Amino acid sequence: MLKTLFKQTKGVRLISVLTPLCMIGEVIMEMIVPRLMSSIIDDGVTAGNMQHIYTVGGWMILAAIVGLVFGVGGAVFGSAAATGLARNLRKSMFANIQTFSFANIDKYSTAGLVTRMTTDVTNIQNAYQMSLRMSIRAPASLIVAMVMSFAINRQLASIYLAASILLACVLVFIMSHATRYFDQAFHRYDDLNESVQENVSAIRVVKAYVREKFEGEKFRKASEALRSLFMRAELILSWNAPAMMLTVYSCILLISWFGARMIVSSGATAFTTGELMSMLAYCMNILMSLMMLSMVFVMISMSAASAHRVAEVLDEKSDLHNPEEPVMEVRNGAVEFDHVCFRYKKDGRDVLSDINLNIRSGETIGIIGGTGSAKSSLVQLLPRLYDVSAGHVRIGGIDVRNYDLDVLRNSVAMVLQKNELFSGTIAENLRWGNEHATQEELEEACRQACADEFIERFPDKYETHIEQGGTNVSGGQKQRLCIARALLKKPKILILDDSTSAVDTATDAKIRKSFADKIPGTTVFIVAQRISSVESADHVLVLDGGKVSGYGTPAEMLATNKIYQEVYNSQKQGGGDFDEKGGEA
Repeated sequence: MLKTLFKQTKGVRLISVLTPLCMIGEVIMEMIVPRLMSSIIDDGVTAGNMQHIYTVGGWMILAAIVGLVFGVGGAVFGSAAATGLARNLRKSMFANIQTFSFANIDKYSTAGLVTRMTTDVTNIQNAYQMSLRMSIRAPASLIVAMVMSFAINRQLASIYLAASILLACVLVFIMSHATRYFDQAFHRYDDLNESVQENVSAIRVVKAYVREKFEGEKFRKASEALRSLFMRAELILSWNAPAMMLTVYSCILLISWFGARMIVSSGATAFTTGELMSMLAYCMNILMSLMMLSMVFVMISMSAASAHRVAEVLDEKSDLHNPEEPVMEVRNGAVEFDHVCFRYKKDGRDVLSDINLNIRSGETIGIIGGTGSAKSSLVQLLPRLYDVSAGHVRIGGIDVRNYDLDVLRNSVAMVLQKNELFSGTIAENLRWGNEHATQEELEEACRQACADEFIERFPDKYETHIEQGGTNVSGGQKQRLCIARALLKKPKILILDDSTSAVDTATDAKIRKSFADKIPGTTVFIVAQRISSVESADHVLVLDGGKVSGYGTPAEMLATNKIYQEVYNSQKQGGGDFDEKGGEA
């Protein structure tokens, strides 16, 4: 974990080193001041030597100014180093997440990744800044003050040593118990963020079903669980201040009592008033150093769990890799499934079993099956969103694992079940498919996807602003924009994963006809629930429980496959599909 986080200090290592050096310089100046003050009292005030007072006073002012410069430098360098580390962590985490396969992403919730990139990184940032400044300053101040105290009077300095050891034991006990609760608390942050994310993204459903109170209660429980854990941790930490204050005041009383007795008994010869003042000053330095150390321990305790969670994401490696000598061209859209089996990592059972198919380039394949029959899982193997558990998937006669990932995915366009649009104009969203696409290419892709019909009705046409998630367009319009975006890639293989479910049957037919006319060389996979969507396909694949139930032309499937027959009869009963006039869904 520490090695992983250390790599992220690149670019801030110099200022990370300058910060503790400045802190050491500040400590040295602070430790000089009590000794100078002792000299003023004993050799200046007591002896009535004003010249000595002026001279030593000048040195005290100089020491204070130099200490101030070092302190400001440490604060500036420490802040810059901590914010730089936070920037590097977020940048590296985001970049690494972009390389994840779907299997990697499945290990983390969206809310968990957001928490790690926000709250956890902030905790590490605060702890790093505190560590650079206080973890060096406090021990240095403690050691120097202790040495100076022993140089003045060993007997009185032994009081500091005993108090420091006792207080250190108390701090270790407090920190060890608080850390456990902080670790649990940051996992609760994921639950809290997940509750907020789910509620906001599904706010229309929440309001439609009048479930605000239910969602509010769910959030309250998550928030209360988090509060409870932090309360337990803070209650343990709250013993830190009383223990510190008790130690500080006890040391002051003991030093004052024994120091005064030594001054009186020796007539200020064995121990002077100035030395007593210095000892009291060093007392405060020693105990304040311990207090600063306790604050460092608190921050480290809070950030330890965060550091582990952040390092976990940074260390996560995609299970999809480019081969050493990848194939850089997909020749055609021919597809072969050779004894393919597939299972998800979190599930030990095969969701696809012994799939064997040969599909010629340019064919249109319809895929139907019941819910959970692994239709989406099958097509996600083509662009290597997942890798097969056994067998081979070949495109253009070459195993997909031998292709360069970018080359493969640029040749396989996929419109997923859950269509996503991003905030920006229609043109900007379409250019996700091809960032260099001309306006003519945009319009042609939209004509093929039948999206031009509604785009031309917008006042700003292709410059119409799309809200995040495409909330200001209908489901059918969103699907057609996503299909147009995929077509702009000019793919060898086009996958429509239930991507026309919100489009009326007439428009669906137009889209399929445009595919046949405009992209005859592209292999098209249509995952659908409607028989009308696959009736014109060259072949239909029927899946049942992750296995091939039937494969052939639509006519062959209607004649021989029971599942296809049941779906056909249930949908065609009563004279055909709904919406034959072409009304938008």
